[in-house]
Amino acid sequence: MVNGELIIHRLQQADSGMYQCIAENKYGAIYSSAELKILASAPTFSTNPVRLIATVGKDVSLECRPRASPKPRISWRKNDKRVQPSRRIMLLRNNTLRIINSSRSDEGSYVCRAENQFGSAELTTVLLVKEPMRVELTPVRVEVTVGESVVLSCKVTHDPSLDVSFLWLLNNQPLNTQQEGGHFEYIQTQSSTADLMIRSILLKHAGKYGCRAQTSADSVLAEAELLVRGPPGPPGVVIVEEITDTTATLSWSHGVDNHSPITTYNVQARSPVSLGWQTVKTDPDPVTGNMESAMAVELNPWVEYEFRVVATNGIGTGDPSTPSRAVRTKEAVPSVAPANVRGGNGRRHELVISWEFIILREGFLLYLSEDMNLNLAVILSLWRSPRDQVAPMFLGGTIQ
Repeated sequence: MVNGELIIHRLQQADSGMYQCIAENKYGAIYSSAELKILASAPTFSTNPVRLIATVGKDVSLECRPRASPKPRISWRKNDKRVQPSRRIMLLRNNTLRIINSSRSDEGSYVCRAENQFGSAELTTVLLVKEPMRVELTPVRVEVTVGESVVLSCKVTHDPSLDVSFLWLLNNQPLNTQQEGGHFEYIQTQSSTADLMIRSILLKHAGKYGCRAQTSADSVLAEAELLVRGPPGPPGVVIVEEITDTTATLSWSHGVDNHSPITTYNVQARSPVSLGWQTVKTDPDPVTGNMESAMAVELNPWVEYEFRVVATNGIGTGDPSTPSRAVRTKEAVPSVAPANVRGGNGRRHELVISWEFIILREGFLLYLSEDMNLNLAVILSLWRSPRDQVAPMFLGGTIQ
């Protein structure tokens, strides 16, 4: 004992037990106890014999993890012959046997033996080395038009002793046919062949398709690209660059052409007096697919407009752009004179003048009366006096 420490050299099983330290002086004593357990056991393995399947050219790790105390000695045998480490076959510090670039000659029964003074144990690993699987997905690249159908075929060459399963992917995500509205169907007529049917194709079905074939030995992925031609996407938001009384200079940006060149753009306008969106005349006419600006012409003065643009390609017409902000054309004199102006039928000192209704967009009227009378009349009193003001009477509408 040195400085209160008890040191046991060459520890043996008989040294196990309860130890007590007593410290005392003239005032009394104090006790402290400790139990010493000697753990000693023969090697054991918690796993049963292992069957490992690898493919030619892959690296293989054969594990050996016994439970033992003290630490056991480890040795490896293959088919009852001691394994000699080399550049290709290595024994790692954790007792794992590592085989680099495996070949068919590496097949066999490998035995890990663990041994200490209390006994020994062995774990057997059977290694099978198979030819690697090959997967072919055809066609590798296919172009279709919206609404058409296509079949992708996945064919596998593999060791017949192994079962193969298939997993389809779209843009690296598992393909769930239940969520695709009946557009996708798996077809497997042979154990080594799987087809994917895509019906009534939509633009969103374009992308990279993958067929992953899996066995207990390996997993191989083959990919194919599906391009879907369709009507163009919506152009970028429309900007009103300049506005006059009858024209609006517009600009926008190209949208996606969906693999078919844009041929023309259609400019549309909407106002409070129009029946929804209407195509307007443009300069130039037509607006070709390489343009990003045009002038809307023959607009009506002092009318609030919104504008949008629709693209067309060889497949069809796409969705419209986001509408522009609402803008009002500048004021201008009316472009149409009142028709069928007539007078008479007034009382004494009165002259009744009437004319036909002028449509709102010509700038004469802002509102209509509830009875929607198509004629307006203004009664002029004492019209012979040049100083008299005209006092209008509204007989079917409002004038300004």
